[in-house]
Amino acid sequence: MTTLTNSPASAPEDTRALVNRLWSYCELLRHSGVSTLDYVEQLTYLLFLKMAQEMKERPLNKVEVVPVGLDWPSLVAKSGDALNDQYQYILAELGKKPGMIGAIFKGARSKIQSSATLEKLIKDLIRKHNWGRTTVDVKGDAYEGLLQRGAEDRKTGAGQYFTPRPIIDAMVECVQPEPTDVIVDPACGTGGFLIAAAAYIEKHHGATITSDQRRQLQNRGITGVELVEETARLASMNMLLHSVGLPNGNPLIEVRDSLATAPSRHATVVLANPPFGVGTISGANYGETRQDLWTSTTNKQLNFLQHIFSVLEENGRAAVVLPDNVLFEAGAGETIRRRLLQTCDVHTLLRLPTGIFYANGIKANVLFLDKRKPKPDATPATSKLWVYDYRTNQHFTMKQNPLRREHLQDFVDRYMPGMPRTERNETERFKVYEYEELIARDKVNLDLKFIEDESLADADSLPAPEILVQEIIDDLQAALAEFQAIGEGLGLTPDELEADPETLSVNPAD
Repeated sequence: MTTLTNSPASAPEDTRALVNRLWSYCELLRHSGVSTLDYVEQLTYLLFLKMAQEMKERPLNKVEVVPVGLDWPSLVAKSGDALNDQYQYILAELGKKPGMIGAIFKGARSKIQSSATLEKLIKDLIRKHNWGRTTVDVKGDAYEGLLQRGAEDRKTGAGQYFTPRPIIDAMVECVQPEPTDVIVDPACGTGGFLIAAAAYIEKHHGATITSDQRRQLQNRGITGVELVEETARLASMNMLLHSVGLPNGNPLIEVRDSLATAPSRHATVVLANPPFGVGTISGANYGETRQDLWTSTTNKQLNFLQHIFSVLEENGRAAVVLPDNVLFEAGAGETIRRRLLQTCDVHTLLRLPTGIFYANGIKANVLFLDKRKPKPDATPATSKLWVYDYRTNQHFTMKQNPLRREHLQDFVDRYMPGMPRTERNETERFKVYEYEELIARDKVNLDLKFIEDESLADADSLPAPEILVQEIIDDLQAALAEFQAIGEGLGLTPDELEADPETLSVNPAD
């Protein structure tokens, strides 16, 4: 087990214990009206100041990140109202600085009203840990664990920013990012894909990576775009905690609407889980303003799929989490699927199980594709699509039976990262479809199902009652989302679609 050490004389503390301690302070603040995301944000500021001081005090490779007077010592020297005043002063002044520091603290303000609570958080929790002596993974995992706890708090809406770690890791392992890649997530949330890509590169290429390559990765080699400023702030700090980026270096997260304009910079790798829903701005139809998109639609995922194609360089590769409706929706959906099959090698589709996302009713897939240079004879770039069905006869829940990385190992093995796809073999769950089969399907429907649902033929194969109830709820919410998509296709605006999948809730205990 990886451990976290406070000092040479202290006892080890594992990541889970640290997360529990951090969360206990969150509970304290929640009673004072501070939300989970607000707490994580405040913790972000304080951790940065503490770690910056540790970088300044280490025996070798000393780095001064924060000016004297805006640093950790200036904070811990105060008490009571003076502490509160100093904290607010530090936040305001650091927000004026350049680089990632300024990006993290831009617009920052204290949301902890009680001076006693702030002092307890600083002196009883943050100060007692030497974060710089811990391994990057542990302190980053502790922070990420807190984000996950926040994602479970449905009232905060944090769940929309969190992609299950097993899915992220499997996607990254299949795509195999390299030190020379330019990696982008156009809907990065708290930066999970970017951090996993950096960790993969360090693990597989750390011993041979050149100084120029490392400099490129730390500056503009791994970047993301996030619409919500508070979330982008969390992403920047999360990346710094995982040693991605430099405190005084270029900001790696841009705060803007990815879909609003054509990309000014292209990528060799795109990893993403675009947000679900209609438009990024309510009712937005980006096809009316962006000439690089194939067609107009208010479907957010279809717009992101077009945007990702536009972001990719030729021979660039992408892995994207997408809901089922992207695979079968008519109109713009059909147009986009035809163009993708023509211009990209759409080679692998992973059908994800239900019950693995914090939001209910999510039926999603991971689509893997490589952008290709158009051929003179207009031969389609896609020749075969391999589909791995890990949904049928699989039953997961967030708490009783959560998805783990080992559950996806067979898919990764069958994917054969780095190997020619001609060496793949079909199995019960892994089936290949020729381009001619795909293009001949009604509306080029890629919602491909080929495994028999055991519960339909054998009542003994039904999952446990609590899982069955949750799956029924998920099916109802997914159906509602699909009906909304139909309404949007008929020209109804989001405001006219009164039903919201998030408002459809059923308590299995009722």
